[in-house]
Amino acid sequence: MSVLDTIADRLVVPGYSKWGHRLRKRNWSDPEPDALRGATAVVTGASSGIGKAAAAGLARLGAEVVLAVRDGRKGEAARAEIVAAVPGATVLVRHCDLSDLDSVRRFAAETDRLDVLVHNAGVLPQERTVTADGHELTFATHVLGPLLLTDLLRPLLVASPDPRVVFVSSGGMYTQRLRADDPEYREGTYRGATAYARTKRMQVALVPLLTERYASDGIAVHGMHPGWADTPGVSGSLPGFHKLTRTFLRTAEEGADTIVWLAATSPRGGGFWHDRRERPAHVLPGTAEQPEDVAAFWRYCTEAAGLR
Repeated sequence: MSVLDTIADRLVVPGYSKWGHRLRKRNWSDPEPDALRGATAVVTGASSGIGKAAAAGLARLGAEVVLAVRDGRKGEAARAEIVAAVPGATVLVRHCDLSDLDSVRRFAAETDRLDVLVHNAGVLPQERTVTADGHELTFATHVLGPLLLTDLLRPLLVASPDPRVVFVSSGGMYTQRLRADDPEYREGTYRGATAYARTKRMQVALVPLLTERYASDGIAVHGMHPGWADTPGVSGSLPGFHKLTRTFLRTAEEGADTIVWLAATSPRGGGFWHDRRERPAHVLPGTAEQPEDVAAFWRYCTEAAGLR
């Protein structure tokens, strides 16, 4: 099975589609039904798609779940759906715009307990957009906001008996190298899909950096990608891709499965995962990071986010 799994992964379509998930699922053992009983989980971008599915999966395992969302109305609608599907679940809705560093700080200041942090919020603008803080929107949402939020919540994670942080990346990041020389996409013709893939590569680069930063704290930091899932984000932002692939897209629940599994089990931190198996961070030549690029990227991010 491991050989077939690897072949499917490298061929992309068989591994990222619903067929890959359903083939691999035959050999899985699911977490215990109450694996997250007593835990508190925060899921960003949880009002729809994979974020909402992940939140429901965490609630199903007993966690109290906080939906960190930009749109409170959509968040409340998602909460109602989750509670209807998981009777007795404790699900809260709180505002947090990852692209706004002040919003991130407010959210962190109002949080008093945390065991699992899932960075799922995502955007795919068609034109280059600058936030109130002066940062390119995808970079702020996918990189700076999550980095700042994780670091601000570090004391709460340290207090947890088994803290986890999960970055939800994308298989599209495999096409990109780490652009430490232009993290905010100021050069060249801006393309939303490219900005998305670049910043998803940056998320994967953050995983080993944060693993090292929190090495003495016992915080497990994971990266993962969900494969190709049929979500409102995909259909709205990538209509051409959605039309071409919709017959074999995964459900949001299938895409979210590895997020929930990482939160409920105990794999070592620092890895990049897909369908409950650790995957290489690079598959194409020319995309591997050089130490000097990683150092420059980390320096830029920590300064922009105001980390010490």
